[in-house]
Amino acid sequence: MVTDRDGRSAAHVAGVDLRRLSPADAGRLLEIVFTLARHGVVGVARRGPFVVLRPRRRAPRAVAVALRRSFADLGPTFVKLGQLIASSPGLFPSVLSEEFRSLLDALPPEPASRVRSVIERELHAPIHQLFAAFDDRPVAAASIAQVHEASLHDGTRVAVKVQRPHLRRRIERDLRLLHLLARALERAGRLGEMANPRAIVEDLAATLAAELDFRIEAEAMRQFRRNLVSEGHEPRVAVPVPIDAMVTARVLVMTYVDGKPIDLVAASDDRPDDLLDLGLEAVRVWLEGALRYGLFHGDVHAGNLFLDLPETVALLDFGIMGRFEDHTRRALTETLPAAIGPVVLQQQYERVRDVVEALEVTDAEDTDFEVLTEQVRELLGAHLTRPLAQISYGDILADIIRLAIRHRLRLPRELVLVAKQAIYFERYAKLIAPELNIFERPDILRYLLDGLVDQSLVDSLPAILALVQASGAPAELRAGGGP
Repeated sequence: MVTDRDGRSAAHVAGVDLRRLSPADAGRLLEIVFTLARHGVVGVARRGPFVVLRPRRRAPRAVAVALRRSFADLGPTFVKLGQLIASSPGLFPSVLSEEFRSLLDALPPEPASRVRSVIERELHAPIHQLFAAFDDRPVAAASIAQVHEASLHDGTRVAVKVQRPHLRRRIERDLRLLHLLARALERAGRLGEMANPRAIVEDLAATLAAELDFRIEAEAMRQFRRNLVSEGHEPRVAVPVPIDAMVTARVLVMTYVDGKPIDLVAASDDRPDDLLDLGLEAVRVWLEGALRYGLFHGDVHAGNLFLDLPETVALLDFGIMGRFEDHTRRALTETLPAAIGPVVLQQQYERVRDVVEALEVTDAEDTDFEVLTEQVRELLGAHLTRPLAQISYGDILADIIRLAIRHRLRLPRELVLVAKQAIYFERYAKLIAPELNIFERPDILRYLLDGLVDQSLVDSLPAILALVQASGAPAELRAGGGP
């Protein structure tokens, strides 16, 4: 056991044995831990072959700032980790999520010479043979890739997504080391209390595995578009089309989608009169993907949701996708909706167990359903006794996730992705129509949910909303009585 100079155990001090690492991994590990030390996250010492870490005792806000600065210095893997934390409602303390939001901004691009080299190596031809024109200035630069505008020789305008050079090798090495550090830090004082390091790294690894192969993204684009038009209608939602002969693991050429991020359009003076209708159509299409086809966009931040005015919404960047297994989709479209009406209207909180078991997120013998049911009652009471204008579905979902974690429910990654997207959509709704609350509009809820979930919930919406509207604090919810 590694101890500090005062003989304290590894509950306060964590060590990593450098002898177990290759020279390259050991060098990168030292770079990571000394970066964390430079920004004041941990104290670092060498004890023979061990690197010893001691988390510094600092206020949560100071820890969050120090981590954000460290991640920015350490490069793409850590920037992606920060972005994951920033966009995961309920999974991390708000002080961490808020601080890491700055990592969602654009990053410095790779030099044009490196980008051209990657494209030519992947597509086996010089740039001038591949494109009639290629703009060396990227239109976007993120942690994994950057995007350039170009045109094909037949005149087609395209976007060229190029993975940053040598990224896969660096990410694989960083993930190995992050797993080591996570095990070392999981019991480490305030830092360990603020987050679950190993769970974070596992989620990051799963996300990056899909994002690093653009062929997976291209196929997700194709499937999503097939689903859009499968019933013979053409929604006002556009999806880029991959150019089949120009897709590899590291380069993705697709049709160019013009437009502006939805938040910029919402904040402009000349936004279209039907902006709310366009936004609702995007949400409806997203819900159809999730609930009807089991495939949905998993990262609808403003940079991925464009308005190609005057009449089209465009979804971009299909690197992060959610996929529901049939049993989960049935639970979300049938079991859960069928329970919502009776739970709210007749206080049938025993239905909570039905939903949890249908989602297959727990072993029944390991869950105290009596305590869980009472806490669900308290959670719903805290939200549904507010005036409708103050109810936030983003807050409700975040609280449900926190409750699930408290009871060690094994939430599928896809349910967490759903919560993330719901918070994004709620943020856009407030920008587009600040006075709107969908809980006051049964017509909007019907439009979004009709044909996608159990009809009993759709039919019960007016009664549910009327109950909540009645006083802003319905006695039925507080006293446990029926309607």
